[in-house]
Amino acid sequence: MLITSIGQGLLWAPLVIGVFLTFRILDIPDLTTEGSFPLGAAVTVSAMIHGQSAIVASLLGFLAGCLAGWVTGMLDTKLKMPSLLAGILTMTGLYSVNMHVMGKSNVPLLDQKVLTSYLPAAWSVDLQTIVVGLGVTLLVMAGLIWLFRTQLGLSLMATGNNAAMSAANGIYTDRMVILGYMVSNGCIALSGALIAQSNGFADIGMGIGTIVIGLASVLVGEIFLRGRQIWLRLTAMVLGAVIYRYLLTVAMGLGFPVDDLKILSASILVIVICLPLLRNKLQTKQQLKRYLKQIGVDQHATTSSLKRQAPTEGLLSRNGK
Repeated sequence: MLITSIGQGLLWAPLVIGVFLTFRILDIPDLTTEGSFPLGAAVTVSAMIHGQSAIVASLLGFLAGCLAGWVTGMLDTKLKMPSLLAGILTMTGLYSVNMHVMGKSNVPLLDQKVLTSYLPAAWSVDLQTIVVGLGVTLLVMAGLIWLFRTQLGLSLMATGNNAAMSAANGIYTDRMVILGYMVSNGCIALSGALIAQSNGFADIGMGIGTIVIGLASVLVGEIFLRGRQIWLRLTAMVLGAVIYRYLLTVAMGLGFPVDDLKILSASILVIVICLPLLRNKLQTKQQLKRYLKQIGVDQHATTSSLKRQAPTEGLLSRNGK
């Protein structure tokens, strides 16, 4: 169960990294995810059926995702649409694009050679999946770490932190936002290409709910691994993808039907959103308790006094009106 979760989590890791780029770096809620994910799968599978190798087809899927991100970025920056609406419009349009690319709603891979086929046949399927997923994820991480060490990458991060200040310092913020969209959706489409090869088919509906999967994995990763360095943050995204897939695998092992996976994904997202809030509330309460203890104040007595004063103050305020 754990080995399978690791393999599947690594295949989904590029998607989580892509969601992280727009959600955390640019601070943009990008719904293009649900269109670019199946776009990567559709382009990759169609290219493989027409004779392209798995490597070339996967790269074509990545480039198709970059193009989808460029469209969303242009709608956002040049046409001044709200980022949420721009993502929805692109996602909606990509449904028709995906149908034209595949020719039908579901396209299977028959005798085509996928990425895992390049590995020794004696290896188990789980081991092949882990090796391919880890290799692609490390390439994505290495590329992004290199990017964020360049002037271009630093400008991208500065735009996400403070667009107005970045523009005042001579950074072309519109270009940085478009670049962020392109890299993000390229990674998401690449994940779709990997999942399609793992499943053996591309389906028009495989992008439904991917934004929830991505956001949940991002938040899970940030709970278990925190840091300011970009390599540490990207590692947290990979860890979040693996943990998220493991949680879904455990839920399936407990007898939950496949049809409930979407509601399980939404439930996990709600939990990981609430956990930091509850943790912060508990930390604040503990800090207050330590402070009151240091100054020699009885917390219970102070709380009781406040409760007794509350109705009295309310009564006085009403009488004063």
